[in-house]
Amino acid sequence: MMVKSVERNYTFKDGKTLCLGRRTLVMGILNVTPDSFSDGGKWNNLENARYHMEQMIEAGADIIDIGAESTRPGAHHLLPDEEMKRLKPFLEMLVPICPVPISVDTFHGETARMAAAMGVHILNDIWGLQYEGDDGLMAKTAAEYGLPVIIMHNRDNPDTSGDIIESITDFFRKSFEIAEKSGIDKNNLILDPGIGFGKTMNQNMIVLKRLKELKKWDSKRYPILLGTSRKSFIGHALGLPVEERMEATGATCVMGIISGADIVRVHDVKPVSRMCRMTDAVLEAD
Repeated sequence: MMVKSVERNYTFKDGKTLCLGRRTLVMGILNVTPDSFSDGGKWNNLENARYHMEQMIEAGADIIDIGAESTRPGAHHLLPDEEMKRLKPFLEMLVPICPVPISVDTFHGETARMAAAMGVHILNDIWGLQYEGDDGLMAKTAAEYGLPVIIMHNRDNPDTSGDIIESITDFFRKSFEIAEKSGIDKNNLILDPGIGFGKTMNQNMIVLKRLKELKKWDSKRYPILLGTSRKSFIGHALGLPVEERMEATGATCVMGIISGADIVRVHDVKPVSRMCRMTDAVLEAD
């Protein structure tokens, strides 16, 4: 059996499990927002959200990632109280019935703490434990609840003055320091290079091309999550509207898997899940 990176097995308090490193995992995106760049308003009521969750799991999702705030450029940012109010009913309904682990997509420590208390399994932080208004609460929550946390590279604006991989490396080193000071187990850290966040279109391409350079840190390997689904760099490269970017998303996922990605975060779970299984099968052959 192919081992993509160091194998990590998680068993959560409710009995759900997650194994990283044996095959590519698919994280299905469940936006409960009215204004997501891709599918805003489609799943932001309880009945539709449950239906879509069940659809994605049947299609092959290993994780369901729930977000209550759009992170697209120019989106309205919610205050933590607003985000928690929007998110809470969905977590109350979905966490007890979802057969796979649930992650919550938030950079607010208050929201992460509420979600962790409600039984969420993974924290997905687009600011990599470094959001200025958080005062360390995200990291403290991850440490206190012993949850895996996805730390994503981000910055307010693109910077072309240096090498993008070096920039990501410097960012992650700071995240590692925060994690260590807060008491987060290193085995609970998952890295996300942040495709589409604080990068030029070309820098996104470079990150994909050089992804394997982010796998190993001081002789320790970390799992990588890759989130390219339907993003604007695909539209820029191919001149396609957001609803026609599935095949190109799949191509980026295949490239990412070859370079060592352990998890792909996608909207189109069924076709991409098949691409992942086929790519794994080829890489596994000897």
